[in-house]
Amino acid sequence: MVKQERAARTRKALIRAGAEVVARDGLAGTSLTTISARAGVSNGALHFHFETKKALAQAIEAEALTTVRQIVRDAAAPGGGPLEALVAATYRLMSAIAGDVVVRAGFELSDDPGRGGGPSIRREWQVWVEQALWRAGQDGWLAEGVSAHDAASAVVAATVGFEVLGGQDKAWLSEAKVTGLWDLLLPRLTERHALVRAAAEAGEAATGSAAADPDTP
Repeated sequence: MVKQERAARTRKALIRAGAEVVARDGLAGTSLTTISARAGVSNGALHFHFETKKALAQAIEAEALTTVRQIVRDAAAPGGGPLEALVAATYRLMSAIAGDVVVRAGFELSDDPGRGGGPSIRREWQVWVEQALWRAGQDGWLAEGVSAHDAASAVVAATVGFEVLGGQDKAWLSEAKVTGLWDLLLPRLTERHALVRAAAEAGEAATGSAAADPDTP
């Protein structure tokens, strides 16, 4: 049991160290020796967990993808609509990219030619946004003349743009930037934009309260 716990801690340290180096230098500029030194482990320990740089990259992406999937699940609060979930998820995603280097590196790796196979985190985010807006259209929440496809293109382009620009300037990942995006888009997307905004903010507040008090039912 002790050995398993130590191995799990080492693997986690390597994933984080790898993410820090990838986020800074990109996959091509990353060496396993640099990563093992940053994690404070031997090269042998690194190769025990990850035989190649590609294997480590895939582990970083997998952990980042798990976080993003949890973000969209949490945003889709019971009883809430797809537009509320979409607004809430964009705030949480930008916060995660800004504050979690593994998530940030996972996005960095999405389109890297050396990453190998596996799902792309950017592509999965795109699909989720498209599905959320399609459901909003089916439920009658989109304004007349608004195409769910076009709306999804705008939201994906803006959020991925924030993510890319945030690699150089974290101000692009700020709450203010996301608020500006939705202040611009929501009145065009839905005639009930005030209701969507209020519901999304209420859901965020409830989530924040529950996170602050782990005993909250």
